[in-house]
Formats: sequence, C-alpha cells, structure tokens
Amino acid sequence: MRRFVLITIVSFCLGGWAVAQSQSDQDQEQPGQNQAPPRSPAPTGAGESSSRDTRDDISPPKDDAKNHPDSGVADTNPEDEPAGDVQEMHPWNPYRAMKDDEVGDYYFKLKNYKAALARYQDALIWKEKDAVANFRMAQCYEKLDQPDQAIPHYEEYLKILPEGPYAKEARKALQKLKRSEAKNETSAKTESKP
Repeated sequence: MRRFVLITIVSFCLGGWAVAQSQSDQDQEQPGQNQAPPRSPAPTGAGESSSRDTRDDISPPKDDAKNHPDSGVADTNPEDEPAGDVQEMHPWNPYRAMKDDEVGDYYFKLKNYKAALARYQDALIWKEKDAVANFRMAQCYEKLDQPDQAIPHYEEYLKILPEGPYAKEARKALQKLKRSEAKNETSAKTESKP
C-alpha cells in the first residue's frame, strides 16, 4: 500500500512537471505572443497625424476674433498672414498661477515683499484674472510704500470678486490709500503756493 501511494505521488509530480515544461516550450516558440503591439512612428511635421493620411485642422473658426475679442489671441492683419495660420495664444495655466501665489505667500510671510511681488506678477501671467494675486500685489505695493501702484490692484480684486474673502479688507485699504493720497495732494498744493 505504501508503494502504491508513493508511486501515485511521484507520478503526479512528474505529470505536473511535464505540463509546466510543455507550456514553457510553447512560450519559447511564440516569443511575441505576450508583448505589446508595435507603435507607429512619431509624426515628423507640425500638424501631421500619426496615420500620415490626414492632417489635423488647427485653424481657428471663421470670425473667431470677432466673436471672442477678449480671448487673448493676438490680433493680426489678415493681409500679413495667410488665412488658417495659427496665432500665438496667451499662456493660461491655473496650476502654475496657484503655485506662484503659494510661493509669493511664503515670501510675504518672510516680509520679502519684492520677491513676493515678483511671484504674484508671475501668477498674473499664467492666470490673468487671479484675484488673490491682485490682492497680494496691492499689499506688497502698500508695504513697499507705492500706494499709486497698490490702488489699481485693490480695485481689480474688487472687480473680480466684489464679495470675496478679502473684499472688506480691500475696501478699507482703498479708502485709507485714497485719503492719504488726497492729503498729499492738498499738502503739495499748499506748499507750492507762495
């Protein structure tokens, strides 16, 4: 009985080994079976699709500049460029703007207002109507004793977010700056009179 059990176990082991061996032989005969399909070569020209049979139409729609005047697309004279050419677009990347705001806040907390101002200006390049960047720029200009530069940015913030989180603070700062500007003008007038 022991021999029978031993022979059965050995035959199952050898049978399993034989099946595994035959599968590995089949895999060696068909080497590309489990590989990814080959990729098509990259397009060589601008506007060329990967199929090489068609070209992508990247021209703006008819009357696009007229219908969307504030889209940030550069105005060009149609006589200068042939129709259908791509015009340069204004960069827009809210993630880069958010990162510039974050770095600007870091510099602002360190009281390095010039560095903060530069980062907020970069944020306005990537996101033109960035309310936070406008508000922080106004604060930086105020700290750098440039109220004439701060006023337009406070006003721009209120134009973008009239009921935003910093609206009360912006209104208060605008009143203060305009009052001090008016005082400076009246004192300058009285000093200039003989």
